[in-house]
This record gives sequence, C-alpha cells and structure tokens, in this order.
Amino acid sequence: MLHIINKSPFTSPVLTECLRFTTPQDVILLIEDGVYAVIDNTILATTSTIYALKADIHARGLADKLPASVKVIDYTGFVELTLTHHPIQTWS
Repeated sequence: MLHIINKSPFTSPVLTECLRFTTPQDVILLIEDGVYAVIDNTILATTSTIYALKADIHARGLADKLPASVKVIDYTGFVELTLTHHPIQTWS
C-alpha cells in the first residue's frame, strides 16, 4: 500500500494516524508540507519504506536535514510509486 502524507506533523495528526496502520510492506510518500516529517523523529519509528518528493524538500530548505533512511524521489519516481503500489491512501 502507498500512503501519501501532505500535512506537516507539527500542524496535523495525519502522520501519527497513518503510522498506526502501516506495515513493513507499505510505502510512505511525503509531499508538500508532509516533508517536514523528515525533521520529526516520529517518522523514524516506522518500518515502512519512506520517500520524500525532492522538489518539496528543496522548496522548504530541508535537503541537509534528511535522515539516511528517507529516499528522495522526483516527479517521475512519484508516478512510478503510484503505478507499483496499490491501494493508495492519501492522508489529509
């Protein structure tokens, strides 16, 4: 399953809610303000694979704050995730 997070964990509980339902086989994609999760230790507690959208990471000045466990992808990678991971759950 692909979980898409677009809200900051500092302003919304969606990341915490999402993490309650993820499994090690799931993938989490951080987009828009959801990329702020890379500086929140909550995201590191998951065993799911974590991706973050490169454009949003750079737009928010977070490139130097990425944990090694977070994989950065571009828009092509975003599309590939949506094609290979089903179902898709957008948390907002």
